[in-house]
Amino acid sequence: MIKAVVVDDERLVRKGFISLIDWSSFGIVIVGDAADGKSALELLEQAEPDLLFTDITMPGMSGFDLIKQVRVRFPRIRSVVLTCHHEFDYVQEALRLGAIDYIVKTLLEPDTADEVIGRIVDRIGWEANSRSGFAQEEQEERVPTKTALLLSPAVPDANANELFQLQAVRRNSLVQTGDLWMIPLIHPTPEQELVRDLGITLNKRWHFAMVTDLADQPLEEVKGVFSDKLANELFYMPCSDRLLQLSYTELRLRPDVRQMPIDELQTEGFDLKWTLSVPDFEAFIRKVEQGRPEAKHLVGFGEAICRIWSGLLMKPPEAELLSAEIAANRSWKDWKIWLRRFSDHAQRRMFELSFSKEVMYCLIRAVRYMRNQSNGKLTQTDVADYVKMSRSYFSQCFSRFAGEPFGVMLRAMRIEKAKTLLAETDTPVYEIAFIVGFEDEKYFSKLFRDIVGVLPTEFRSNAFAAKA
Repeated sequence: MIKAVVVDDERLVRKGFISLIDWSSFGIVIVGDAADGKSALELLEQAEPDLLFTDITMPGMSGFDLIKQVRVRFPRIRSVVLTCHHEFDYVQEALRLGAIDYIVKTLLEPDTADEVIGRIVDRIGWEANSRSGFAQEEQEERVPTKTALLLSPAVPDANANELFQLQAVRRNSLVQTGDLWMIPLIHPTPEQELVRDLGITLNKRWHFAMVTDLADQPLEEVKGVFSDKLANELFYMPCSDRLLQLSYTELRLRPDVRQMPIDELQTEGFDLKWTLSVPDFEAFIRKVEQGRPEAKHLVGFGEAICRIWSGLLMKPPEAELLSAEIAANRSWKDWKIWLRRFSDHAQRRMFELSFSKEVMYCLIRAVRYMRNQSNGKLTQTDVADYVKMSRSYFSQCFSRFAGEPFGVMLRAMRIEKAKTLLAETDTPVYEIAFIVGFEDEKYFSKLFRDIVGVLPTEFRSNAFAAKA
């Protein structure tokens, strides 16, 4: 028989909680209740219970403080949090302090109470079995069930509070594993019902998969494997109407996947050859799928190519719209569609100009070369030689492509680089003029004012004032 104590500063809530549940059917007997932390500690000393249900927000000693003291003074007693706060911050702190589970009082109804208490009893039984023959504090915690639901945020603002709406979380516990969340399915839900609940509740804001072969695996090892091998796995998983299943045994033995670093993604992606033909696009997609760069790197890459090629490969409003749609890319499937749309813009522009793929690629390489070399004494002949085109033909094609002469675009690139240096460094203006390719500081300042509208010194002052 499990002896339990209930602590809550509201008497009606305390008595209501005790009367709501048929405790004997779970092998539990309530041996006392208390209205505050101090009284609770005295009761624990006398009653020697196995289980403590405690509210978080109480006058004097909070539930957090009570759990801390119980963990030190009565290490064999298991604590469960009673809370009205449906925010994960409270629950996470309680679990960090040693609570084994939580109950949201506002969600506790007669038809759900049995599942909640059953979950807690199963947890206590599992801990007792897994620690049999060892000192409790020395035994390694193990996963109590063979299957678990694994969830990963699909959007930056995904909040763990959303997970508490899931039926699976109401029936089972929630465990954090790095950036992922795991729900050991001690009380499983039919797959069809589970998928429907996940789709409705999480609304594509989370990636999820079922992991099998978990029974009795060391919990810390499982967390490590998930952190090392699943941090990016769910993002690249193929979409399906069925719940995707992964074998923990196979996952643990799988070689580590080398993620494509950001510089490699930039080298492959900024080249833009992939935008000009289907075979090159598919080859690029395969490289990304093999390298699996982090989602945040894809975001930075996408924003950069929209910014750089606005007005060249697409009209500025089109680039702004495409950039804004990056936030909706929640999986690799979304990114493949997005990259295809960028490629479509580039090919449409190529057809509008009546350029061959070879000429279009030369012009893209020319712009990239100009951006990288704009701080030197760069001439149109230098760039034409770099892309292996005659100077006259390059000049003709470039003006059509850029919508302005080579010299005008080069000056604009240099001024943009100067703006960045003025806003982000304290380098003297005359040095910045030289860095971006101008030997005459006065000419640089005049040109800067003509293009930007203010002198370099004024631009810097405004930029620093905006940061303050």
